[in-house]
Amino acid sequence: MTIARENGTYAMVAMDQRESLRTMFREHGHDDSDERVRMFKTAVARALAPLASGFLIEPDFVEDVRPFVPRGLIMAVDLLEQERGGIVEDTRLDEVERVPEGVAALKLLVIWRDDDRRSERIEMCERFVALAERHGVLSVLEPVVRGGDHEIVEAARELGATRPSLYKCQAPREGDVVTTCHKVTEVLPVPWVVLSQGVRRDEFPLAVENACKGGARGFLAGRALWTNTLEADDPTELLRTQSVPRLEELIEIVDRYA
Repeated sequence: MTIARENGTYAMVAMDQRESLRTMFREHGHDDSDERVRMFKTAVARALAPLASGFLIEPDFVEDVRPFVPRGLIMAVDLLEQERGGIVEDTRLDEVERVPEGVAALKLLVIWRDDDRRSERIEMCERFVALAERHGVLSVLEPVVRGGDHEIVEAARELGATRPSLYKCQAPREGDVVTTCHKVTEVLPVPWVVLSQGVRRDEFPLAVENACKGGARGFLAGRALWTNTLEADDPTELLRTQSVPRLEELIEIVDRYA
């Protein structure tokens, strides 16, 4: 099983947002019911997964999206500490006893901080990598920092040492970002991709270009692909006419620079 394209690059879609997605629905005047969440996640999978090398979803919706994900199904195993309307404050590892058929990889979100719990996070990441190996699937590690580019590099140095199959990294934003991306590449013993959280939708193509110039192998993006469809009662048409071309554009960037 793989989540990479034939040329070794990655073009993956993230659709594992939970409370944050419900918040976005409310902000756009919609209800935040389980039914709407399921409808939206399924619509995104139907439109974008056929073009992607990987599709990320949480366990509750694996069965809903699996018919539309031809390859690279990734299941989140992070338990989020997040208040209604707030940001993710911390995470725990869901040590699942079984992995559904068709899942190629597991993903863990880690909130990295320079505090006295750094060793705990390293240990959790080690358990995560071991969990994926035990189930015979790949591991995708996603550390998120609350600071700047220095913290992005430090988190990569520290948590990348646990050797997941793939490292999912925030886009550097300060100064010479290509140089910072080179630093991320230098400290990581595994390949990495850039995520879209924290980057404006119209700025993400450049973020992918800069990351790939600095050694990234591609992207795992959510908001940069589908936030433009949130206002619609049915996102299907906007996904087809706007999100699909954006995904194709990002894939072309990866092919040019990764």
